[in-house]
Amino acid sequence: MVILYMLISYLFGSVPWALVIGKVFYHTDVREHGSHNLGGSNAGRVLGKRAGISVIVLDALKAFFVVWGISLFDPIIAAYSGLACVLGHCFPIFAKFKGGKGVATTFGYLLGVSIFLTPHFVLLFVIPLAVFLILLVLFKMVSLAAMVSLALAAVLSFLQGDIHVQICLCAMVLLVILRHHGNISRILGGTERKITWLDRKKKE
Repeated sequence: MVILYMLISYLFGSVPWALVIGKVFYHTDVREHGSHNLGGSNAGRVLGKRAGISVIVLDALKAFFVVWGISLFDPIIAAYSGLACVLGHCFPIFAKFKGGKGVATTFGYLLGVSIFLTPHFVLLFVIPLAVFLILLVLFKMVSLAAMVSLALAAVLSFLQGDIHVQICLCAMVLLVILRHHGNISRILGGTERKITWLDRKKKE
């Protein structure tokens, strides 16, 4: 049963919303443009604000719904199924295992965990999200804001008692950081891309 839940969660996480929205509504494969990444940032860069925000929300909802649904049967399995969902997003079977970097999906996991698995909504979701938004406004770099805010979430998770959430969240943050290795080099070199599509009124 555990393997079944994990497999379903992985497959659910593997749905590449950036690819789906790009091809269905814009007749564009986002993998051929921008950073070639199947995430919300690249979708926004290539397709515009509306598409970018849609992809971010849908990617976040993947992990949120996984945690919510499976928590009804087993909270512990729900924590690990959320991790499987993030792995599916990063390495989707439906997109040749080349997916996004896991940021929105991990935030969706934080939202689900903070509502359904622990009583720490502010600690695990509100504070990391606020830090993300502040850093994004200040530096205009999604990569920097994501890594710092999610690393903070992993640290804050040790202030609550669910060891399964701690393990899964630390694994997710490590994955997110590894997926951003190129971004880290560009940040250190002063050449990291800054997000501009959120400021555009319309591109479509």
